[in-house]
Amino acid sequence: MKANVVQKALFLADRTSLVNQAHNAFKANLKDASFVNLLEDKNQVGRVYFSTYQTMMGLIDEMNADGTRKFGTGMFDLIIVDEAHRSVYQKFGEIFKYFDSLLVGLTATPRDEVDRDTYALFGLESGVPTDYYDLDQAIADGYLVPPKAYSVPLKFMREGVKYDELSEEEKQHWDSLNWGDEEAPEEVSASKINKDLFNTGTIDLMLKHLMENGIKTEGGDRLGKTIIFAVNQKHAQFIADRFNENYPKYDGKFARVITHATKYPQSLIDDFSKKDLPEPQIAISVDMLDTGIDVPEVINLVFFKAVRSKVKFMQMIGRGTRLCKELFSPEDDKKEFFIFDYCSNFEYFNENPDGAPVSTTEPLGQRLFKARLNILSLLNSKDYETEALRAVQQDMRQSLQTEVKSMNNDNFIVKSELEYVEQFKNDETWDNLDDLAIGTLREHISKLPNQLEPETLEAKLFDMLCYNLELAVLEKNNKAIQGYANKVIEIASKLETKENIPIVAEQIALIQDVQTVDYWKGITLPMLESMRKRIRGLVKLIEKSASTIVYSMLDDDIGEAIEVDIPVVSSGVNLAQYRKRVESFIKANENHITIAKLKRGLALTSTDLRELERFVFEAQEVESKEKFEECFGTEKSLPLFIRSLVGLDRQAVQNAFSKYLQGTTYNDKQIRFVEMIIEHLTIRGTLEASQLYEPPFNQIHYEGIDGVFADSDADNIFGVVEVFNESAVA
Repeated sequence: MKANVVQKALFLADRTSLVNQAHNAFKANLKDASFVNLLEDKNQVGRVYFSTYQTMMGLIDEMNADGTRKFGTGMFDLIIVDEAHRSVYQKFGEIFKYFDSLLVGLTATPRDEVDRDTYALFGLESGVPTDYYDLDQAIADGYLVPPKAYSVPLKFMREGVKYDELSEEEKQHWDSLNWGDEEAPEEVSASKINKDLFNTGTIDLMLKHLMENGIKTEGGDRLGKTIIFAVNQKHAQFIADRFNENYPKYDGKFARVITHATKYPQSLIDDFSKKDLPEPQIAISVDMLDTGIDVPEVINLVFFKAVRSKVKFMQMIGRGTRLCKELFSPEDDKKEFFIFDYCSNFEYFNENPDGAPVSTTEPLGQRLFKARLNILSLLNSKDYETEALRAVQQDMRQSLQTEVKSMNNDNFIVKSELEYVEQFKNDETWDNLDDLAIGTLREHISKLPNQLEPETLEAKLFDMLCYNLELAVLEKNNKAIQGYANKVIEIASKLETKENIPIVAEQIALIQDVQTVDYWKGITLPMLESMRKRIRGLVKLIEKSASTIVYSMLDDDIGEAIEVDIPVVSSGVNLAQYRKRVESFIKANENHITIAKLKRGLALTSTDLRELERFVFEAQEVESKEKFEECFGTEKSLPLFIRSLVGLDRQAVQNAFSKYLQGTTYNDKQIRFVEMIIEHLTIRGTLEASQLYEPPFNQIHYEGIDGVFADSDADNIFGVVEVFNESAVA
């Protein structure tokens, strides 16, 4: 933007909270730019725009009074895609096809975990990003803080609840619980704890352990900012209720639920993000704070749910890695954060380093379109040339054609495939629907939006079930037929209980027939299509079967917390510790004869260099030359590395530049420029010539040294700097 290469930029994220967070960050760092948050004002004009993908999809189709688009294809010179790992290509790829702009994608996901379609969007080979910076390297370099992870064994979370192991009093309590329509079970597995069974003893033990062992602030009197990752909304609320019951002194404000179902969640996120605001201090989250949210003060993370996605697990850990200056006191910064895992996540990822396989699901509308195409493709075979099947074929072809004809040519997504849309709006194209045409429909048309009247989700899901059943019948897959048929029978059984509803009563004979064995003997495609059409509109009448959540008050057991390594970051933590150890050793030995020569800017002899290498590489703190080079690399020589740590003696540097500091020969700007050079060399030990044209030196004059000194003086200054630089080169 400073070079006027980018006039207007667009920042996109998939959640309102991330858009607002980015908007605030840009305003804090780009003071002179004008910003537009499209979630708040769609008519404002600026240089940097912020939006969710969903909002932008709608804005692209908005038109001005003169018929032009409010957001034309050339409006933005740069689009920044936040959280680019979230399969943006599949869901929102049309946005990037529409705008003619540079594209930058940002993600904290490990590079080998990013979706291949996302790499394709940026024109990159899968697994090879333009640039990357590993988490462990960022920790080693001091840009993030490392975690200290603890696995905390809660008996019920690991073993479940077994009736036989309960005391007599607890068995009576167990039998008295409301198990819905079911009898009290002999056991509840660990996977159902905090989903089907909420036990006060389990929650209370977790909260007690957190409050006693979590990192404290305010001199150790107050639990630091904490995120508890919960299973679902009811689980999160139950945790909050138990906290308020156990810690009434906080008046219900210390721990708050922050989920998509929470009223005004963004306001709570904003309060949680404010360093000086004392409440809330604990955020109990379901998905909202798992990724993207940046709260540097977070010092404790609690995994109170099982996570099986490696990508998501690492994203969640990332919520604690942010640096935070003076978190504990003016001289005491955040150096680490704690992770408490009560659900064996660390054990799972130790056994399954890649996590559970992740698959992306196409939208339901696209799957329905493709299912009908698959049926048509099979019906094209001569084996299915009967009058009844031809009627089904014609009807299915007609429904697909109607869907294509309803597509709006002015919609920017449709526009991208307009050639094919126009082709299949033509009636003649459908008369000879060969495999090539079906392939084109599947590849280019199935994903496009239409303008047909929206239908209920229940009806569409029933259609999908029936289409899968029809495909199984055409392919003579008896096992699949049986599985899908059982699901249809279950739906029919539930509908039969609604016979008192007139529209159900009209179809009751079919509903009852579907539940008989005879109906499924010799089942045909026309029979299934007829059944689908007659029942699909009734499925919405079936009540959702809400699973009964059981609330118990059993005593749980908690074991000793065990510190564990997180493989993906442990190397970074060790590297950071090694660096600190080596740097402390060298700074502590500034008066060593060879290091002292380096600090005074004196050239080293070959004997000096040998003595320096012996002294450093044989030191217990450094371990070996190989370990040193593994950590610090080989780009810098040992003298140059040491000089960068100990700097130069200020008096020696001042003496070298004394002619510019004494008398009245040089003006205030020139003296200030030389003082800045002295300061830089004193702290960092070396100075590249190119740096004299960059910040902070170009703040005195935009041309750097050339704008402050005449050529002869500039050359002389370069010469002095070079002498110091060469003295650190062995």
